Amino acid sequence: MTEDIQPLASLEFIPYIDSEGKLPDFVQGKIGVYAIFDRDKMLQFVGYSRDTYLSLKQHLVRQTEYCYWVKVQIIDRPNRTILENIRSSWIAENGAQPEGNGADAAKWNDPIDTKTVMTAQEVANYEGIVADELAKDKLLKNVARRVENEILSLLKARGVTEEIRFNPKLKTSGLLDLK
Repeated sequence: MTEDIQPLASLEFIPYIDSEGKLPDFVQGKIGVYAIFDRDKMLQFVGYSRDTYLSLKQHLVRQTEYCYWVKVQIIDRPNRTILENIRSSWIAENGAQPEGNGADAAKWNDPIDTKTVMTAQEVANYEGIVADELAKDKLLKNVARRVENEILSLLKARGVTEEIRFNPKLKTSGLLDLK
């Protein structure tokens, strides 16, 4: 592997999900920079990770509708400067900052906050609970479970066969993140 910056345009598009419903396993445990593209091969996000596979899995769960293609450059040793230089170079090469690295960064990088997608009924029920923290936690956990099921349905419709497990401890806070 080389630590040189490979131009984004020179890298091949890899299907985010292969014919078996799996993410690219050659990046498992690998340090690298990755660019995520939508169905039309428009750049959505550029990131880097100490385990590219786990990061791709997180992004798939958080932004399912934007994860169709990926380009990856693997590096041998963790070096934040090199990783950031590659990411900056790819964003510059793109000519514009992808939404996922700008306005929508939290949607790509942070746990899913299910409080932002509560139904009117769920909001009313939540606000109706005054002093009972346990009841609030239970309601948030149920909202998180509903959103989790919606995400899992989307992934199933895309043919994903990867095991997806959310951290159960975060659900009472209304957050979803992979375990």
